[in-house]
Parts: sequence; C-alpha cells; structure tokens
Amino acid sequence: MNSLFAPWRMDYILGKEGRGPGCFMCEATDRPHDKEGLILFRDGQSVILLNRFPYANGHLLGAPKRHVADITDLSQGENAALIRKVEQGVVILRRHLKPDGINIGLNLGEVAGAGRADHLHYHIVPRWQGDHNFMTVMADIRSIPDHIDNTFDMLLADFQGLG
Repeated sequence: MNSLFAPWRMDYILGKEGRGPGCFMCEATDRPHDKEGLILFRDGQSVILLNRFPYANGHLLGAPKRHVADITDLSQGENAALIRKVEQGVVILRRHLKPDGINIGLNLGEVAGAGRADHLHYHIVPRWQGDHNFMTVMADIRSIPDHIDNTFDMLLADFQGLG
C-alpha cells in the first residue's frame, strides 16, 4: 500500500492557517524572495509565489503588488507587467516540472472561487496526464509528489533571474 502525504495542508484544513484577516500577498516582506512566505519573485509591480495549499505540485500565484480586488482596478501597466510575469512563470514551470499542460485562472469574487477575494491573483497550475484522476473525485485527495520547500528551491534561481 502506498501513502500520500501533504502535511502542509493540515493547518489549512483545521482552520489554523490561511484564513486570517490579513493578506498573505501584502504581509510578506518586501524582499525580492522569501522562502517562509513562498515568494519566488517580487518587483515594484508584481509578485509570484507558490500556493501554500496547492492543487498540484508547482501551483503558482501571480498577483499585482498593489492590493486590488478586480482586474478592472489595475492600470494598463500593472496588467501588462502581471501578465508578463504569468507568462514567465509558465516558461519556468515547463523548464523544471515538464507538465503536459497548464491551467491559468483568475477568480474574481468569493462566489467565483477566490479564496482571497480582496487581492486579485492568477492561479498557474501545472498538469500532467492522469495527475488527479479518480483520487480527487472519489476520495477528495490530491497527490502532490514533492514537498513545497523542494519545489521552491528548484524554481527560485530562475525567478530571481527575471527582470
């Protein structure tokens, strides 16, 4: 019998983490990267971080640095910078994780599925053929094959090379 472990999700499941009043995208340091906050890249306009509660290994979040809830609240420059970082994230994920496909999504509002509805963010989710198959549907389990700290370490150098 094989066991699947994703121990970093337990605090979220038990309501101990990830649901507080503050904004994790704003509260993290202003350093260009921060392993504790899972921030891979930050500049004056955008931030890219690993999702602490991922749907798949390498699940990234791309957000504007400015705390805004809706895509229509972004300036054209902020929107262009953010989309460019999403594109660069796709390139880096393909280079390191070699996914068969990638989901990119933006949920505007809590009813649309935004877990953090007050700070706009894109989900960039690598996918592999058969990656979640019956497990998610039948057992409400996702298998994440690598620890989030290892994924952070693998991706960091490429993100720090972005301009």
